[in-house]
Amino acid sequence: MAAGLIDGKAIAADIRAEVKQGATRLAAKGITPGLATVLVGDDPASHKYVSMKRKACAEAGIQSYHNELPASTSQKEVLSLVQGLGSDDKVHGILVQLPLPDHIDEETILNAVPLSKDVDGFHPLNIGALAMKGRDSAFVPCTPNGVIELLIRSGVEIDGANAVVLGRSNIVGMPVSLLLVKRNATVTICHSRTKDLAKVTGGADILIAAIGRAHFVKGDMVKPGAAVIDVGTNMIDDPSRKSGRRLVGDVDFDAAKEVAGAITPVPGGVGPMTIAMLLQNTLRAAERVES
Repeated sequence: MAAGLIDGKAIAADIRAEVKQGATRLAAKGITPGLATVLVGDDPASHKYVSMKRKACAEAGIQSYHNELPASTSQKEVLSLVQGLGSDDKVHGILVQLPLPDHIDEETILNAVPLSKDVDGFHPLNIGALAMKGRDSAFVPCTPNGVIELLIRSGVEIDGANAVVLGRSNIVGMPVSLLLVKRNATVTICHSRTKDLAKVTGGADILIAAIGRAHFVKGDMVKPGAAVIDVGTNMIDDPSRKSGRRLVGDVDFDAAKEVAGAITPVPGGVGPMTIAMLLQNTLRAAERVES
């Protein structure tokens, strides 16, 4: 029997609707949630992603403040901009679009974002709080948080589950592992040095793939009935498409869906959740100002 599809588009739409309701409530009190984006350089993917965020903000009742700088902008200038946004009362959240040009130190810039406005959730203190028992971070990174929301809203039991995370990046692998631990899963983090990988993944009630390798997870690596969350976004050649390419995940979807109990597609799974969780974080930042 084929796996049930975890529809990220539908779940993200529900979250966006919830954010819009919250923004409307705040607007009645004279507060408009504001998100500032900082984009440095001309990376096409970054420009497309920021454009999507601005459109999503408009639809959710969030004011978007876009700051676009040329690739030649100095680190001092970027830092000054971020610090200025940090002291701007109209701005409740700041998102610095990565990657930054090579001559700019990302850590320095990200650390300049105030904790109260770190809606991307990547400030070291926010990440550190995720790793501490009994502590809550001000904001949770959007994609990892989106993964957890997909599981929860799809009825997947996390408490007591054996979870396996493929990948240990600071963006997804490590934070999503910490979030799973906070919800009482037993977590194994796999990477390039993991021995007998198929045996490890085959014992997972929840399998999260975030390694950036197209179709890496085959059907025989999945435990029957497991929940499979595919975070991968990989472009592969496809002569049948007009563009000659198509987007696929880290999981061999056609093979894995015949074994898994629930699975996310690519596209349409985790992707829509990232922006939805960013909107949710921005709303929460504005709500804290209200209180």
